Amino acid sequence: MKVYKIPEATVMRLSVYSRFLHQLLDEGVATVSSGDIAKGVGVSSAQVRKDLAYFGEFGTRGVGYRVDELYGHLMKILGLDQTWNIVLVGAGKLGSALALYQGFAERGFHISTIIDVDPARIGTKLGNVLVEPLDVLQDRVKENNIRVGVVSVPASAAQDVTDRLVQAGIKAILNFSPRVLKVPSSVILRNVDLSVNLEVLSFNLALKR
Repeated sequence: MKVYKIPEATVMRLSVYSRFLHQLLDEGVATVSSGDIAKGVGVSSAQVRKDLAYFGEFGTRGVGYRVDELYGHLMKILGLDQTWNIVLVGAGKLGSALALYQGFAERGFHISTIIDVDPARIGTKLGNVLVEPLDVLQDRVKENNIRVGVVSVPASAAQDVTDRLVQAGIKAILNFSPRVLKVPSSVILRNVDLSVNLEVLSFNLALKR
């Protein structure tokens, strides 16, 4: 399996499929068809089968998929069969909300380190995690085997923070700042710009006028 050839859209749909399957498990559903999954998440059954086919053969023709087995396969494919320690840089309003969001822990992401440069925030706690100064970043990354960093600082500081994360050994970065960041090719970068998503919504609304 050559993961780099799998479309990003497929990976995003796998995440949605896994959440739907988790709901079915909670409801006590034992088996599910590609059509059921498609209807539950809003895609075609052919798309479901195509997405799953990248990773092998699942289920039984005429019967469907065992929900628990398919859910387990998807969690392993997505790397969610383990816990990922995360360093969050920026403990302002957005950073605080991210630090306290329970959805991360439910999917195996543990914010083990929170960094800030504001003396008023350093030494306080967000949940059970102490907010610490920037100069301990490299030590915490090494101590906690952290590979994922989250950037939630103002745009003016985002690139410097990103450079520090890369130097500390972080291999994947989720950027919430409104700045376009530069990282080495060896580092995975994903940007979450809330205003861009709102602009996509406004574009679609304007298109329907």
